[in-house]
Amino acid sequence: MSSTLHPMLNVAIKAARLAGTIINRAALDVESVRVSVKQTNDFVTEVDQAAEAAIIDTLLTAYPDHAIWAEESGKREGRHGGADHVWIIDPLDGTTNFIHGFPVYCVSIALMVGNKLEQAVIYDPTRNDLFCATRGRGAYLNDRRIRVAKRTTLRDCLMSTGFPFRPGDAFQTYLQMLGDVMPRVAGVRRPGSAALDLAYVAAGFTDGFFEMGLSPWDVAAGALLVTEAGGLIGNFTGEADFLEQKECMAANPKIYGQLVGVTGKYSKFASAGDKAAVRQARNTGAPAAEAPAAEAPAADAPSQGDAPF
Repeated sequence: MSSTLHPMLNVAIKAARLAGTIINRAALDVESVRVSVKQTNDFVTEVDQAAEAAIIDTLLTAYPDHAIWAEESGKREGRHGGADHVWIIDPLDGTTNFIHGFPVYCVSIALMVGNKLEQAVIYDPTRNDLFCATRGRGAYLNDRRIRVAKRTTLRDCLMSTGFPFRPGDAFQTYLQMLGDVMPRVAGVRRPGSAALDLAYVAAGFTDGFFEMGLSPWDVAAGALLVTEAGGLIGNFTGEADFLEQKECMAANPKIYGQLVGVTGKYSKFASAGDKAAVRQARNTGAPAAEAPAAEAPAADAPSQGDAPF
């Protein structure tokens, strides 16, 4: 399979596997890993930094003019013809899991060219699972083509999510949304790695995903996996503007439309009336009125925005 992959995807896979080797080696003695706190409940380790450095070195050795947008080291501008090629990197998504020895974490690497995601790699070093995608060529888990799940009814679905954990996160709003989703589905899981959550939606292991407070490096690679596997991804109102909007939802097209009816009123893009209804429900303890379900197409152009209300 490797010989048929896009050259840039092959380089990203090489970088992800190298980072995975660093992570696995450190996991053998995780208690000796030095941990720093970026802010409350938001950690970075020497492993994050070493893995990120290895990824960047591998990518820039192959493509020295490309730009970098990495979680730990930030942005590095591209040069000449490579200025519009941006590698979006999360070297260890699920750091809190990693430092506790909880084996759910991954390496996430995406390539954006202009405003379109073109290449994606998510590598789970604990299971040696490699998810990858190239725009227009489908999504794969190891050597197997993957597709989103085929369930059509929300009540039959297994959903994944992530809890707010930083100061300033919209915790009460999230709790309301979770309270709306849970009675309507078969189950909700919180594994602790948004990138893997999206990869699992792409593979059909779960039927959908929703979370607030995410950064582009958390979701970029997973977004391409989902769309190449036949799914949709966007913000809580179902629109494609999600990459930098701190809210993300993904599912197969039938479930996506149903989820919009539940999550839409909690979006930063919700109408003033919906936002008022959510605030009133929070004050009274009653459920907010449900918005009508609607399917929406996915796209890739990111834009700036604030955190959810």
